[in-house]
Amino acid sequence: MGHWLSSHAFTVFGQHIIWSDLIGNAIGLIALALGWRRSIWTWPAQLLSGLILVVAYASAELTGGVGKQLLVIGIAVWGWTQWQRGRRTTGGEIPVRFATWRERGVLAAGTAAGTLAVGALFTAVPELSWNPWPDAYLFVGTLAAMVAQARGLVEFWFAWILVDLVGVPLAFSSGLAFSGLVYVVYFVLVLWGMRDWWLRTRSDAGPVPEGALL
Repeated sequence: MGHWLSSHAFTVFGQHIIWSDLIGNAIGLIALALGWRRSIWTWPAQLLSGLILVVAYASAELTGGVGKQLLVIGIAVWGWTQWQRGRRTTGGEIPVRFATWRERGVLAAGTAAGTLAVGALFTAVPELSWNPWPDAYLFVGTLAAMVAQARGLVEFWFAWILVDLVGVPLAFSSGLAFSGLVYVVYFVLVLWGMRDWWLRTRSDAGPVPEGALL
């Protein structure tokens, strides 16, 4: 199964596309669209996408990318439970809101500290990543974005934009051309989804939960 997913699917503009890169990212696009629509099925889709993309990143020897997808799988399970709880609380709808300044501070500080820690680990242990700092940024940035999404925070869209700014060129330079192309589509969907969630904050306005992201 893994061998088949790592095999060549077709070639576009001299770039070889492998099946796991193609299928995993196609499902990832569906997951993003489901997240934009606030469908709880975004989480199973992200989990499945992560499982398949583990094969793609492993075949490209991108350890940081593999770690990122394992993180996606774990957060997808947690996000499912968070949104299930939100549906029970609100009668079926997933409420969205802007983060408090405290939550933004926690996200920003946690992302910066996490990137430094993971980057230092990847640098100290070269076997973990041949490109430590971009891999660390993608690894931790993905975690921050998915945590924000699970909490229904509009800022999760901004986090994905910042992740894509590094993810697109890294994917192309690593031979994962389809990932690079899909990231461009992601960018369009992110802008669309960000606008939709932004507008929904007006109708979903309500009490802001106490405390920061934990």
